[in-house]
Amino acid sequence: QVQLVESGGGLVQAGESLRLSCVASGIFFRVNAMGWYRQATGKQRELVAGFNDGSTNYADSVKGRFTISRDGAKNTAYLQMNSLKPEDTAVYYCHLAGLLYSGTPLTAWGQGTQVTVSS
Repeated sequence: QVQLVESGGGLVQAGESLRLSCVASGIFFRVNAMGWYRQATGKQRELVAGFNDGSTNYADSVKGRFTISRDGAKNTAYLQMNSLKPEDTAVYYCHLAGLLYSGTPLTAWGQGTQVTVSS
């Protein structure tokens, strides 16, 4: 069983910063991808930023403002969010895809952390 626990969300004003953390716990063989998604009220969940087989991807709306990083030794991913805008308001979810030792593909989601940006 793999669990993802996010933290770092909150209420900030436009222009301020937040740093989200996602800690993965459990037993797994390999992480192939790890990233952050968000879902605003009434909208579909979308990829914000992620690692995938060595490459890093960002949504166009956050390029230059958000930075994803990872500490492999701690199985932790971070999302540094600068110059936040009201349209960044959403529930942010951590996602992990990889392999168990049995070879079974693994995918896991965190419980989500609310980010609210006031104007």
